[in-house]
Amino acid sequence: MFSGRPRASSADHRQRPFEPIKASGAGLATRRTFLKITMADEPEANAADYWDDARSPLSSLCFLLPWIVVYEVGVLAVSRDDPDAVRNGADFWMRSLLTSAGAGQLLLPLLVVGILVGWHLVGRYSWRLRLATLGGMLAESLLLAVSLMAIGRLHDYAFFWYGSGSSAGLPHVQSISPQLTRAVSFVGAGVYEEVMFRLCLIPAAMLVFRLFEFPRTLAAVMAAISTSFLFAIAHHIGPSADAFNLFTFSFRAAAGVFFATVFLLRGFGITVGCHAAYDLLVGVILATTLDSGAGGT
Repeated sequence: MFSGRPRASSADHRQRPFEPIKASGAGLATRRTFLKITMADEPEANAADYWDDARSPLSSLCFLLPWIVVYEVGVLAVSRDDPDAVRNGADFWMRSLLTSAGAGQLLLPLLVVGILVGWHLVGRYSWRLRLATLGGMLAESLLLAVSLMAIGRLHDYAFFWYGSGSSAGLPHVQSISPQLTRAVSFVGAGVYEEVMFRLCLIPAAMLVFRLFEFPRTLAAVMAAISTSFLFAIAHHIGPSADAFNLFTFSFRAAAGVFFATVFLLRGFGITVGCHAAYDLLVGVILATTLDSGAGGT
């Protein structure tokens, strides 16, 4: 994939599945190393180790699992009669595709887990997982989400100064549902929109461009841009989609490029965290603050 692999130069970083060890009085024995979890960084760990670890499929999977659980449980909790009313577009489309193929809707989260596990096995990544890496991924996701908020503000100012018109504040996430329902839907958007447009479509688009013999870097750039426009267009397709206007479309396209860049440079897990954190910050926390202020006037 495109999110980097652990450095082979570190003797401890990439462990072999079977490692010979000395057994007292009996020559060599064999032990299997499956999953090693460390509470804190080991002495030789440094910033470069975190940079690689955070991009690994195993770290992405462990970071992603709580988001999936919160979303799946939240959908059932807030809308037991009609779960599809809470699901975001990408989630609904992928589950509909699975249903039409004769598979159950609950297969989707298992399929996401399977993709990441398969990626990990094919890439022969280390099974070592640092809990400090997961904490760093959360902090990095929040930092990137705030950075995207700043980009949204600049986008808002640009439309204002050029006379194209814009809504007040950061209007890039709708705020029409109750808070808990919005929060659940936004977590799902962070997970399944990234599964569709980044984890699945970017590699597919890159493969197509590579078949036409584009250089790898150029193929990655073209894949990022093309899937970002698909990401923006998808928000305006369907009976419950947003009405098209240049302001929201252009921001979503820019946000798509932002998420694609994060995916290519920092891995899938941080991309999901950044997307979900941005939607929650803008669509729940900031929207609630603005609503409270409006209610007091």
